Amino acid sequence: MQTNSSSSDISSNSVGRARHRKKSTEAVTDGKKTKETNLLVNDQNKYKSMLIRTYSSLCMMAGFVLVVYMGHLYIWAMVVVIQYFMARELFNLLMRVNEARRLPWFRLLNWHFFFTAMLFTYGRFLSHHLVNTVTTDKLLYKLVSALVKYQMLICYFLYIAGFMWFILTLKKKMYKYQFKQYAWTHMILLLVFAQSSFTVANIFEGIFWFLLPASLIAINDVAAYFFGFFFGRTPLIKLSPKKTWEGFIGASVTTIISAFLLARVMGSFKCLTCPRKDLSTGWLDCDPGPMFKPEHFSLGEWVPQWFPWKEVGILPVQWHALALGLFASIIAPFGGFFASGFKRAFKIKDFGDSIPGHGGITDRMDCQMVMAVFAYIYHQSFIANQPFSVETILDQILRNLSPEEQFILYEKLGLNFLGRQLAQG
Repeated sequence: MQTNSSSSDISSNSVGRARHRKKSTEAVTDGKKTKETNLLVNDQNKYKSMLIRTYSSLCMMAGFVLVVYMGHLYIWAMVVVIQYFMARELFNLLMRVNEARRLPWFRLLNWHFFFTAMLFTYGRFLSHHLVNTVTTDKLLYKLVSALVKYQMLICYFLYIAGFMWFILTLKKKMYKYQFKQYAWTHMILLLVFAQSSFTVANIFEGIFWFLLPASLIAINDVAAYFFGFFFGRTPLIKLSPKKTWEGFIGASVTTIISAFLLARVMGSFKCLTCPRKDLSTGWLDCDPGPMFKPEHFSLGEWVPQWFPWKEVGILPVQWHALALGLFASIIAPFGGFFASGFKRAFKIKDFGDSIPGHGGITDRMDCQMVMAVFAYIYHQSFIANQPFSVETILDQILRNLSPEEQFILYEKLGLNFLGRQLAQG
């Protein structure tokens, strides 16, 4: 009897403890759910994170404005520096310390491919005309001219040298790791230089076509952060738990409005709208073209009689800026989502830690890469001159012919015109 009663007491106690554990588990689960639900609004550390992020953003903005003020070549140099840091962060991502110690020259091989890709990408921006604006020394001019002429051939043999280097450094029991690194290196080069070539092309078409898209991405990122910080409650996508619908919508409206207004401000400066045709660093002065000349629209009955402005001037490029703003607010953020998914796949928080509060350089350039390509394609499709205009032909002559060849062309054109006049007379 005592045994049965004691066993029944034990079973009842175990059942009670099980129920208690179940209730406590449910309470903990509910607490986690509540915490996750309110994470976007009630995070105690978010104010400290916001201050660090704000200070870093202000420092980056000041440096960016200074570089833009200095001109095209300095912006190009800034792009090259950004490429270097992006490549370094991505090279370090899959590098294993033990294997790297056993392959002391393998990291140098990665940078060999990096500088070969840089020469191949930016060699097309060089020309006889550009070289002629830099130096008057005949020997140096001939040397650089040969480099321009045989640029693709030089890059090809540099790549072949790297390819042979890779084959000769293969080690037994490390083949899989080395081939993974080889493929990863090529993916990095494609990712970094494919978008940067379009960025540099935008710079030389006019700083406007680099500065406006880059500014729209920055505005969208800042607006999404602050709208999500203060109003965010509805998660947007699982890849980025801190992204919210409130931040996405608020940032989209802010970016589109900013695109229209910024295009008006930036389009008023010739130093931003004039294309750069040489490697000089002076201020530019050119005819901005009809895209940057205001068209006046009468406000008519839309405004009361006491209103001082009866008409408004709008640059045609402002309507194109709306398309850039729409892309920057809706499509470009998917570059950030892609980067978030990539980091989750490799179980890392950031690509690096070079920017306090932001992570690495690559973390800040995910959306910029998508935007730079679209800005170039949009400019070439809707803004650039027709391919056989006089300006385009003259530009190709100056870029691809030496001064002696230009003079020969001038003489032949003169003889051609003289022959036509004699025939008509």
